[in-house]
Amino acid sequence: MAGPEHDRGHRPAATRGERLVSAADRRLSLVSRATEYVRKAFPDHWSFLLGEIALYSLVVLVVTGLWLTLFFRAGMSDIPYLGPYGPLRGVPVSHAFDSVLRISFDVRGGLLVRQTHHWAALVFVAAIGCHLLRVFFTGAFRRPREANWTIGLTMFLLALLEGFCGSSLPDDLLSGTGLRTVHGIVLSIPVAGTYLALFLFGGEYPGHDIIPRLFYAHVLLVPGLLLLLVRVHLGLVVKLKHTHWAAPGRSNRNVVGRPLFPQYMAKSAGLFCTVAGVLFALGGLLQVNPVWEFGPYRPDRASTEAQPDWYVGYLEGALRLMPAWETHVAGHTIAWDVFLPGVVLPAVLFGGLYLFPWAERWVTGPGRERHLCDRPRNQPTRTALGAAGVCFYAVLLMAGAQDVLAYVLRLPVEGLTYAFRMVLVVGPLLTYRATKQLCLSLQAADRRRLEKATGTGVVRLAAADGHREGRVGLGRAEAYRILVRDTPRPRIHGTEPGRFFHRHRIRNRLSAWYFGARVPLPVTEQQAGAVQALAADPEEAGRAAGADSPA
Repeated sequence: MAGPEHDRGHRPAATRGERLVSAADRRLSLVSRATEYVRKAFPDHWSFLLGEIALYSLVVLVVTGLWLTLFFRAGMSDIPYLGPYGPLRGVPVSHAFDSVLRISFDVRGGLLVRQTHHWAALVFVAAIGCHLLRVFFTGAFRRPREANWTIGLTMFLLALLEGFCGSSLPDDLLSGTGLRTVHGIVLSIPVAGTYLALFLFGGEYPGHDIIPRLFYAHVLLVPGLLLLLVRVHLGLVVKLKHTHWAAPGRSNRNVVGRPLFPQYMAKSAGLFCTVAGVLFALGGLLQVNPVWEFGPYRPDRASTEAQPDWYVGYLEGALRLMPAWETHVAGHTIAWDVFLPGVVLPAVLFGGLYLFPWAERWVTGPGRERHLCDRPRNQPTRTALGAAGVCFYAVLLMAGAQDVLAYVLRLPVEGLTYAFRMVLVVGPLLTYRATKQLCLSLQAADRRRLEKATGTGVVRLAAADGHREGRVGLGRAEAYRILVRDTPRPRIHGTEPGRFFHRHRIRNRLSAWYFGARVPLPVTEQQAGAVQALAADPEEAGRAAGADSPA
């Protein structure tokens, strides 16, 4: 008689590791959750990697920042510098400046880690900014992703604050000049400015509390909020799914991409190694923020060539371009030349970005969920507004270095200032007009491509017609990409002609301006129905099921 070991129904006893995994899964549902996410589809277009670059730059920031925290001392009391850097030996410096020099010259690998940390901060903010631009120009902020747009924009603001706090910690002449600027901006706030400045700096400028407070904000408060928002942001991405570009097999009702494991995970791991390698290469090969050349901060000194990091350069440029303007009211002086560019301008810019998804939805009217990315050319007004905003920012960024440009180009600073003021007003308007016209021209080109066949580059000689180039129609994928587009129509209902300021009339006027400019495509009724079915709301999947491809 065969023993139990020969019984086909006998299952071998579970190993200790399997028992541990089973016990953990019964309590924490680890395996079931992993199974749920392991097959999640991720888009494979390169533009979706911008967010991952920001995430992996944040990982490098956290790792290098933890290492730097072990050697940094956030103190503003003066001590004589006794380190190896000869030009500063014996000069009174703060504990913060002394610890930064010790990290740079005494700690093995300290300069590499410090510079890598700085480069990672620059790349982190740049990647978030590019990711937000991608979301804006493709319309990925629309329903149901308005909340994620708000979270991403808040993360961008926190990244700016985190970068400013970190760059101010060395207490060198450059960072001290930036703190002086911030102190002036806070003081410019009417009525409450003096109280806020005393609260932030702990007394008269510069005080002895600002560096320790910035240190705790830099290593505890802001990173904690950032990591929390990253967790919420990624959770919403998983819940709401990614957007994707129109292509055969992709519609407003599905998600097409690579599964998380193993394809996307392998690609993502390779991207992380690449980002980390590039950041460490930058830290080892390209010098950044040499604080020993600037020297320790002294309130009675200022560098004429002090330039902030690029992400706050627009603020410096706005302060330099604003004409002198003050108002005295009830014993209070309102410094408009500081308050408007330093407080009002950032509030208006970021307030507009926060409200933009709801403003577009208000102009569009109640609509469906949108999971297909817009080609920027198909939304010319939105694309033109974004390009004008980028132009506005670029002009302010260049104006922040007007003194350096004047020195290099041998031009008078006053003339350069007036030129930047003129470009700041005219440049965004011209950019808006040119971008909108370019988008419409690209739409017209798409129409011509649909109407006429495309040249193959092969010329044939015919007996009757002479030389002719061979032509072929568009491929299915290309035609699909052109035809499947979101085309909201301008609102016309609810108009009350007798009341000009009635909200319906204003709303319809804005809708006509926002959606009116468009080049119609030559589509048949069948193609139009297929496009409408592919772009239908996911809740209408049953009605739109079985629609044919528009191509």
